[in-house]
Amino acid sequence: MIHSLVNSHPDRIPFSFMVSNSTAMTRDRYPVILVHGWNSHPGIWKRLVIRLEAAAIPYRKFDHTGMKGASLPEIGESLQSFLQDVRKENAWSGPVDIVCHSIGTCIVRYLLEVVDGTERKQAVRQLIGLGPPNKGSALAELFNDPQRGEEIINKLTGVFVPQGYDPAADRLVQDVRPGSPVIHNLRTAGLRSDITYRIIVTANPEDIPGFFPWFEGKTWEMAADGRYRATLDGDGIVAHRESVLPGISLDILSASTEREDHLPAPDQYCHINLPRNPLVIDRIMHYLTDTAGRK
Repeated sequence: MIHSLVNSHPDRIPFSFMVSNSTAMTRDRYPVILVHGWNSHPGIWKRLVIRLEAAAIPYRKFDHTGMKGASLPEIGESLQSFLQDVRKENAWSGPVDIVCHSIGTCIVRYLLEVVDGTERKQAVRQLIGLGPPNKGSALAELFNDPQRGEEIINKLTGVFVPQGYDPAADRLVQDVRPGSPVIHNLRTAGLRSDITYRIIVTANPEDIPGFFPWFEGKTWEMAADGRYRATLDGDGIVAHRESVLPGISLDILSASTEREDHLPAPDQYCHINLPRNPLVIDRIMHYLTDTAGRK
């Protein structure tokens, strides 16, 4: 059933979104747009959606699974059209919050900072990125490495990459290589001062192999000298040095073998499981509902 979430601010237009019948709509909430990552799907947000509905936060999921073979800028254009349609359908001109996973963050940033960086027609309160390769992905570079690429792809086949994967034919992965024109454009465009950026990442400080067993609990990163090295400061797929943005602190959640306080198992902190991790979801919900941090 479609419910109308009426904003208590007189200068904001009501927003209608799909929420459950049991949702108690008692507080003002900003609409949320959910953007999944590479080789993923909107179903990854299932656990977060349950929390959004319980908190009466309206949401929509952007689905780009049907755009395999498209470039990152092309998916960004599709997101732009999606947002325009959502705003028109719901008569909403106010800000939204955007929660994105992995490369989904780069797609959103490309739209907001490169395409819309000057005119700023897209009203966004905050962007919350989970494990984003903001500075480019060392793993994407490794996929294309003539010496090591095949070995890496074979290790991750069925886990993170599809069977028979050919990185040369994957325009989206090519676009997140550290030296790509897309990453260059993101770097030179700069962040938007009207948006609050949140970057949530995980780490494996106890060197737990089960954190991401395919890389023995570590994450490949590219050092300043261009050499690959394994680090514990990452989620198995994206290293912290790839997620950082100028002036934005990383929100780091660390895996532990301690199971006190019902902490998630170590493998729940890996990149693939970030949108499902209950602590990550708690942190997202904190940002979405923190009235003190509202613009």
